[in-house]
Parts: sequence; C-alpha cells; structure tokens
Amino acid sequence: MKVAVLIASESDRARMAPALEVLGQLGIDAHEEVMSAHRAPQTVADFASQARRMGFAAVICGAGMAAHLAGAVAARTSLPVIGVPLSGSPLNGLDALCSTVQMPRGFPVATVAIDGAANAALLAAEVIAVHDLEVAARLESYRAALAGR
Repeated sequence: MKVAVLIASESDRARMAPALEVLGQLGIDAHEEVMSAHRAPQTVADFASQARRMGFAAVICGAGMAAHLAGAVAARTSLPVIGVPLSGSPLNGLDALCSTVQMPRGFPVATVAIDGAANAALLAAEVIAVHDLEVAARLESYRAALAGR
C-alpha cells in the first residue's frame, strides 16, 4: 500500500515534508506531487478518480488559504482523504483550516492541525494498519519511541 501526498503549491513543499518523513520512517511508500485545485482542476480530478486503481490507500492533501485541494480530491474518490491546512496566509492558516474542515455531507475530509503534516501521515498509517499488521507493528514502535523521549 502507498499514500499520495498532494501539495497545492511548490511553496508549500517544506511544510508538507514531515508527512514524507514519517511515512518513510514507517516504511510506507509515498508519492508526492504538486497540483492545484484552482490552477489545474482537471489534473486533480483525473488523479483523484484514478487513485484507487493506482494502488493508493489514502490521499494526504496540503493546501493554504482557500484550501480546496482536499475537497476536490474527496469529491472524486472514496479513499480516505486527509487534509492539512497550511499556514502562510494573512490569517496564518485559519482560512485553510475552515476551508478544509467544512466539507458537505457525503464528502468527508479528515483534517489535522494547521501545518500538521506529520499527524496526517500517522493517520494514513493508522488507516493502512487496520489490514496490514507489519505497518501496525511499526506504528506501535514509532509511538513507543515517542513515549521514551
């Protein structure tokens, strides 16, 4: 199983890096791609509608300001979508948080804290761990290491 990490803008890459780091630590393959729900809506729609066939177990979407990426993906896939609202706007991410969490009924987006890319990766790992005992064991080890700090 693998996880897609979609980033709305190249300028958001650094804030989303912790998701890739955590997925790597847990031995989960990740595919990172920059795509904008506003500048390239058809690219987002095509990716989302094919994500399951491409072998993804979940999609993590990081976006700031209007933050429509996660919602655009959720509208076109039944895979779990995890939104990461990103800071960087005059409202310091509050606008992105509201945009990400306020999805209409039938199209949920699990939403983590502003700039919470690491937790998004952990949530994706938990989804995978439901059926993958090796990932479950690595996740438990990861958490035990956190407790030991």
